Amino acid sequence: MKDFSIPDYYINRELSWIAFNERVLAEAANPDNPLFERLKFIAITSSNFDEFFMVRVAGLKDQVKAGFTKPDNKSGMTPQEQLQAIWERTQEVMENMYTILKNEITPDLQVAGIRFLKATEASDEQEKFIHHFFHDHLYPVLTPMAVDASHPFPMLLNKSLNLAVLLEDDDPESEGPLFAVVQVPAVVPRFLELPSPIGEAHFILLEDVIAQHMDSLFQGYHILETSPFRITRNADLTFDEDETEDLLEAIEQELKKRKMGEPSRLAVDASMSDFLQATLQDWLELTTFEIFRLDGPLDPTFFFRFHTLSGYDHLRFEPLTPQQPLDLFNEDDIFSAIQKKDVLLHHPYESFDPIVRFIQEAAEDRSVLAIKQTLYRVSGDSPIVNALLRAADNGKQVTVLLELKARFDEENNIVWAKKLENAGCHVIYGVAGLKTHSKITLIVRVEDGQLRRYVHLSTGNYNDKTAGIYTDIGMLTCREEIGIDASHFFNHLSGYSHPPAWREISTAPLGMRETFLALIEKEMENSLAGKPAFLIAKMNALTDKEIIEALYKASCAGVKIDLIVRGICCLRPGLPEVSANIRVISIVGRYLEHSRIYVFCNGGDPQVYLASADWMTRNMIARVEIMFPIVQSDLKTRVIHFLKTMLQDDAKASMLMPDGSYVRVQPKSPFPQNSQLFFWDEAFRLSQSREKVLPSQRMKPITALLEHESPK
Repeated sequence: MKDFSIPDYYINRELSWIAFNERVLAEAANPDNPLFERLKFIAITSSNFDEFFMVRVAGLKDQVKAGFTKPDNKSGMTPQEQLQAIWERTQEVMENMYTILKNEITPDLQVAGIRFLKATEASDEQEKFIHHFFHDHLYPVLTPMAVDASHPFPMLLNKSLNLAVLLEDDDPESEGPLFAVVQVPAVVPRFLELPSPIGEAHFILLEDVIAQHMDSLFQGYHILETSPFRITRNADLTFDEDETEDLLEAIEQELKKRKMGEPSRLAVDASMSDFLQATLQDWLELTTFEIFRLDGPLDPTFFFRFHTLSGYDHLRFEPLTPQQPLDLFNEDDIFSAIQKKDVLLHHPYESFDPIVRFIQEAAEDRSVLAIKQTLYRVSGDSPIVNALLRAADNGKQVTVLLELKARFDEENNIVWAKKLENAGCHVIYGVAGLKTHSKITLIVRVEDGQLRRYVHLSTGNYNDKTAGIYTDIGMLTCREEIGIDASHFFNHLSGYSHPPAWREISTAPLGMRETFLALIEKEMENSLAGKPAFLIAKMNALTDKEIIEALYKASCAGVKIDLIVRGICCLRPGLPEVSANIRVISIVGRYLEHSRIYVFCNGGDPQVYLASADWMTRNMIARVEIMFPIVQSDLKTRVIHFLKTMLQDDAKASMLMPDGSYVRVQPKSPFPQNSQLFFWDEAFRLSQSREKVLPSQRMKPITALLEHESPK
């Protein structure tokens, strides 16, 4: 049997992630996108790299520091080799990002009348405005920090923006230049709007305002150089859950340490002198590879806020309103609607409001006895959590499995955990050693003296904010088998029971990988037996070696495999005698592709599954996940339609090549198909067609009433 474990058959995970971020950056370079949206893609790219260096790169640095030299189990690269490749590729991507910002986006902004000025470019009126702003609103907030024998280099917070200052005493007898640091305050908006000519809008960055007035902070000294810099630190949480008595308290303590982790990257302005850079590098104990000289504003994530400025709707995507879900149209009572049939919801094209209403109505419904729900990432003022608080206040039995270890949402989740506990909810803080990534709600209701279980399962989080920008699919059902599985699932997590024998669902870390491998194996067997065989899978990332090897075997057995993988993909498609029957595309567009869909031909009777899990090793062995089947025939048809539409995308799709590079799919016609806009248009058209039918139906009783009235 062919050996599919050869490193040449795999793409390194970290380098694949960088390739994904390049595809995000390509949207910033795309002139077809509105200007403010292009700036937003710059911000997304920058934010993605922040998290990458805080977690993945920091982890590799820890391995190197500990003397760990074992190659990774797919690409065969050692931690040091991975770091070297990451630094080289990241330098290229960052240089490209700032070139796009400087040479493509900035000129277009100027054409639109929007300019970011340097202090030297300000008019007399603007200079006076900046001067007053500095002294009236900024100066009292600033804290200059000297660095010398009696003042050690300050412990600067992770991702904080700072100004390095080189100065000398006016006293001719003073020895050499002095060094100081001024932190750009995060409590003040990063950019300042200036008085501008009619029809234009001029802005200046906060660091430029501070640099212009640096002599006010160091009176009696001569400013030799002022240059911004920014440190990215290790932000991964490290603690022993088995030895922790109070998980909530342990995570709160770790969050405080996160701000002060070891440096993993230093970004400096391209104009910074070699002397000043070397000084920072020495203090932070970083290698030259970890220094990024950037020709533009450091930390361009501020464009997230700039993107929301009022008065510039013409420079943003046209707002699109989520439609009433197809399966809930003209349904006033959500519980009665679910009794009739399973309900599918396709977000953000269809509204997330029914899910919020599902929880809210359960909280007020006297027939509802209990609500059980998993929460991974929720919004800051979550209507769903507020409904759970209301349910507890109304005497319902409320159980919430709130994952405290959801990376970078820990603080928000801790706040909600305390509120839920104080309201009388039973809160479970995840499972020791695992992250609970499942998305499931169980509502137990009394109907005609019998208990009925209503279940919501989804590929996405219970977050009303991200539901408007992430593509996800959810299902509402009251099928008895799934309801029983849901009860077993929550009981298993909250108690000490052994994993139950599932009726419909499959879960990780026990069983899900085996389920997927069996489904892939079945397709291979059918293909070898001359039966129809294919599989289509959509996910965020593909890294699990066992699943990749199974896909390689299936490809060699003649199974046609189409994969839609948004981000990381360690599988190499198109390799002769290995993956010739595998095609991989990635769709990066206006919305973040987040749904996980798995379809298997099954000899001509397709099996369709949705899941909270990607085909990643962490999802298979280190997270609590759920995969669930779509069994209602019309819903199966809809989900398969979703996948086929995405596979025909020739506007936002890129094809993965055998060498690990991505090539934009070439349009097949003058009117390329953007699958995301197609789904919007489809949802809108279906909504309009139903609206046209209903008015005539609603008019019938009114007409009948008028016929009995006397003529006037």
